[in-house]
Amino acid sequence: MRTSAVISGALAVVLLVLVVAGWSPLLSLDRSVAESLHRSALAHPGFTHVNRILSDWVWDPWTMRALAAVAVVLLWWRRERRTALWVAGTSLLAVGLQQALKALVGRDRPQWSDPVDSAHFAAFPSGHAMTATVTCGLLLWVLALHWREEWRGWGTLAGAAVVSVLGVGWTRVYLGVHWPSDVVEGWLLGWCCVAVAVLAYRRTAPDPDGGDTASGGSRMGERR
Repeated sequence: MRTSAVISGALAVVLLVLVVAGWSPLLSLDRSVAESLHRSALAHPGFTHVNRILSDWVWDPWTMRALAAVAVVLLWWRRERRTALWVAGTSLLAVGLQQALKALVGRDRPQWSDPVDSAHFAAFPSGHAMTATVTCGLLLWVLALHWREEWRGWGTLAGAAVVSVLGVGWTRVYLGVHWPSDVVEGWLLGWCCVAVAVLAYRRTAPDPDGGDTASGGSRMGERR
């Protein structure tokens, strides 16, 4: 986990610097991919409509935040309050980081004479991609922490999380409201937030005799 946190964080910083510096090879690649997908979106309105539903409703940041909120409530109800606060705090910090970077970088979104969707605020990083990564990562972590041995649908749920994270990134570029590098930055920052949160949770675990611990799975079993 420490390695993935360092790697994702380092790559996110590198990509941030390249975008701020306006590195032409990256900008050219962004433009090329975005233009190609925009032409496809115009040529296939039915598929574009499906992407809009997925992007604006199924994988919308507010949908993801609602899932995180449900997880927090359930954890609190099960008296896993340290974990509940960790999920809530990480989600809020991720939103703050996302909005701060948007304001600092101030990158314009792609502009089209014939748009198929619209979005507001700055482009970098993608809020959809980052929020989905943070939410799905935290939910999988909570399940692995407490219920993995009991959860027969673990593989299905993990697959759905991966599809959601990758899928929302695809929809944002396909719909012409983000550059590819916006999405990649959202993925990198989102995963870095999850990895750092998990590491911090483990490092600050209280004494085994004092409540919620990083090895909560066995303690949950004892309660039942």
